[in-house]
Amino acid sequence: MNIKRNYQKELDRIIASITEKGIRPSLLLHACCAPCSSYVLEYLNEYFNITLYYYNPNISPESEYSFRISELHRLVSEMNIDVEIIDGEYTPEVFNEITMGLENEPEQGARCMKCYRLRLEHTAKLAKEWGFDYFTTTLSISPMKNAEALNSIGAALAERYGVSYLFSDFKKREGYKRSIELSRQYGLYRQNYCGCIYSKAQSER
Repeated sequence: MNIKRNYQKELDRIIASITEKGIRPSLLLHACCAPCSSYVLEYLNEYFNITLYYYNPNISPESEYSFRISELHRLVSEMNIDVEIIDGEYTPEVFNEITMGLENEPEQGARCMKCYRLRLEHTAKLAKEWGFDYFTTTLSISPMKNAEALNSIGAALAERYGVSYLFSDFKKREGYKRSIELSRQYGLYRQNYCGCIYSKAQSER
C-alpha cells in the first residue's frame, strides 16, 4: 500500500529546524507568475532569503510572457520585501522541442511533466551554480498542478545537482485561497490558462 506523502508536513519540519538553529537559508524560488508567487512569498520570506527565478519558456505569446514578468516585479515592489528577481531568458523553441509529438496530451499529462522538468532543471542548475541552499517552485500552489509529480522531479534533480529541494505543496492550509485574496489586494492580473498554447486552447474550449 502506497502512503501519500504530506509535503506540507515535510516543509514544516524544515522550517522548524532552521528556526531552531536561528538561520535563514538561501532559496532560489522558481516563479510561474505573480498570483502564485504572492502567498508563497508572504509565507516563506519569514524563513528564507529568497531570490525569484522567472523562467517559463512555455508561455505564449511573448506579450503574455512579458506582461506576467512585469506583474511579478510590481508585486515584489508593492509587497515591499527584500527579494531579488532573476529574469530568465525567453526561449519558446526549447519548450516546443521537448513537447513535440505531445500536442494532444491532456493537462497534467506527459507534456506537462516535460514542462515541469524543464523549468525545475533550469532552476536546479542555477541554484547549484550560484550556491543556493535550496530550490523549489511556486507551481504546487495551483489546484491544476500535480504536486506529487513536482516534488518527485525536484527530489531527482536535487540528487543530480547536489542542492537541496524544498518539498512543498503550497495549496495546503488554504494557500491557494490566500493567493486569490492577495491577488485582489494588489490588483494582480490572473490569467485563465497555464501559459502554453495548448492550455490556452483548452481554456477557450
